[in-house]
Amino acid sequence: MQFNLTAMIDVVFLLLIYFMVATDFKVGEEIYRMDLPDRSQSNQQSDPFDLDDEPLRISVASSGFGILRYRLSIEGPYPQPDDFEKLYNFLQERQINEFTSGGLFDIDHPIIIQPTRTTRWEHAIETFNAAVRARYTNVIFAPPQ
Repeated sequence: MQFNLTAMIDVVFLLLIYFMVATDFKVGEEIYRMDLPDRSQSNQQSDPFDLDDEPLRISVASSGFGILRYRLSIEGPYPQPDDFEKLYNFLQERQINEFTSGGLFDIDHPIIIQPTRTTRWEHAIETFNAAVRARYTNVIFAPPQ
């Protein structure tokens, strides 16, 4: 017993030709990226004017072999500290807590310490200690530049 497939093959080719002729291919199709809000936390109300926390970046560079030979700089329109004590005072004065009224940064505001490739380890650690002494909890090191 054998099946005659010639008629079925003819129908398949006719359908293929029909769809090739009847289909309109668009050359200029584009993909549009849409940044939609995350709906997984839809039951929580968030402030639409709430900004992301831009990290406070503190650069530390050693300028010699002495313990007092370093340079600190804070990225942004802030006064630049000369030593670790002034860095500690800056961070403590600008913290939002019950003791200060003009604070800029929460306790968990991200602080990134950016050493250079030639920064001595003790200078990077003293910068870290100044931020931790000011009671910041989100202090990290960035890879050396």
